Amino acid sequence: MATRLRKYEKILIETLRDYAEMFNNQRDGLSAVVIIDKDGGHYQLLNSGWRGDEYQFYVIFHFDIKNSKVWVQENRTDVLIAQELVEKGIPKSDIVLGLQFPELRGEMGYAVA
Repeated sequence: MATRLRKYEKILIETLRDYAEMFNNQRDGLSAVVIIDKDGGHYQLLNSGWRGDEYQFYVIFHFDIKNSKVWVQENRTDVLIAQELVEKGIPKSDIVLGLQFPELRGEMGYAVA
């Protein structure tokens, strides 16, 4: 099991770093930063900086690994990130759409909890 979770962690980190690089190459005044808390099982991509005269700070993606599953807690993009994680090797049965209303989570074939 530990090997499987390390694989999931690696996929999450690589995915976040790839998106950070993509967002940082857009040169829109914002900086995308990957935050990794391996001990707590939290993985985030944050965006911050100045766009014109407005300061921006928000989470783009937030994943947790808990109870041997990957939880998608935030997705502020139009990317189907859970499907992307499946394509990278995490089975739907090990992905929980935490940002989805609990009663609707299983309707898309992902884990309920």
